Amino acid sequence: MSAVATTPAAAPLSLPRPPLARLTYVELRKMTDTRAGFWLLFVIVAATLAAAILRMALGDESQRTLQEAFSVAQLPCSVLLPVLAILCVTSEWSQRTALTTFALVTKRSRVVLAKVLAAVVISAMAVVLALLFAVVGTIIGSVVFGTGTWSMSLTAIGESFLLQLIGTLGGIAFGMVFLASAPAIVLYFVLPTLWGILTSIIPGMDDVAKWLDLGPSTNDLSEFDISGLGWAHLATAVALWVAVPFAIGLVRIIRREVS
Repeated sequence: MSAVATTPAAAPLSLPRPPLARLTYVELRKMTDTRAGFWLLFVIVAATLAAAILRMALGDESQRTLQEAFSVAQLPCSVLLPVLAILCVTSEWSQRTALTTFALVTKRSRVVLAKVLAAVVISAMAVVLALLFAVVGTIIGSVVFGTGTWSMSLTAIGESFLLQLIGTLGGIAFGMVFLASAPAIVLYFVLPTLWGILTSIIPGMDDVAKWLDLGPSTNDLSEFDISGLGWAHLATAVALWVAVPFAIGLVRIIRREVS
């Protein structure tokens, strides 16, 4: 009686998971590789430069300072970066690339973390861009108008970074909640506006609005005029408009079936 030789089944191929730095780089590439992302970044750069120069050209003599130019230059970024962040999340689902992403990175929370780190990087780049163009605007103001001054508080840079980061993370959060570009973009801007309108017309809501309305808190932050109780107002508003949607979106991404 002859014996039949058998070979053990081949062990499944185990690939090393991609490092977090590479995932973050990939998420940054997603923000620029698409046509929409490219043109949105182009508009951000152009609007930031124009804002800094126009502040020096049209502002009063007392407003022709580096800090004023920096304060205005950061505004286009704070408005448009959240849209870029939303598209970075929703494009994976609209273009059906999420299947590839989650096949290569099975732990979905790592992909979300990479998006958060990409938001940190893009926010820091926005601050550097606004500061650079503010310097350009101040130079033009000094040469052309002879009134540009270089006074600026160092805390303004940190507050500007926080402003950009809040907006970008908010965009990621709304993108994860809706997983579709149109409703995420529209509701990101409409819901806080409606909340501000309601709290302004309903009697007795003024005190509540100070704690839950993101608009006044971020306005003070963009003007580098936030202190004391304003930080507490900002923290509670960010918890409502950024942290809560982010938690909901994270649960939805982890549980949603990819097809």
